[in-house]
Amino acid sequence: MYCPFCRNPDSRVVDSRMADDGSAIRRRRQCPECGRRFTTVETTSLSVIKRSGVGEPFSRSKVINGVRKACQGRPVSEDDLALLAQEVEEQIRSSGAAEIDAHEVGLVILGPLQKLDKVAYLRFASVYQAFESLEDFEAAIALLRQEEDDARHLPAKSSEKSPL
Repeated sequence: MYCPFCRNPDSRVVDSRMADDGSAIRRRRQCPECGRRFTTVETTSLSVIKRSGVGEPFSRSKVINGVRKACQGRPVSEDDLALLAQEVEEQIRSSGAAEIDAHEVGLVILGPLQKLDKVAYLRFASVYQAFESLEDFEAAIALLRQEEDDARHLPAKSSEKSPL
């Protein structure tokens, strides 16, 4: 690591701390030549491979912009979109892959978006699952209704301890 002040090619780490919910490491460094201190941030890289084959760094803002279109006119706040993008990134990073196809990113978005807003989910799904007919929409709506019915009929969790 070059010193940003004197360009000395050596530095020593004075302190290391987790940053950004553990997804980065902040290191405080000191140059042995000039004695000045500076901070570096280390993160793992996650590349998205576009249809053209070109890779680019994962961007939460691109996730937000893509989902924002599906959420137009819906009761979804910017904070909701930011949390959704964070959840998508965490889910992708947890897979352990350094590269992911752009289409796969769109498919990963579907889960958190379904929880956030069902209409926005249908709008987004119609693109990423390539709906071609009304039957595709009807099938997606039927699946959403079935999931809601299943959720309503789940037994309530008891907070009482079992006598055994």
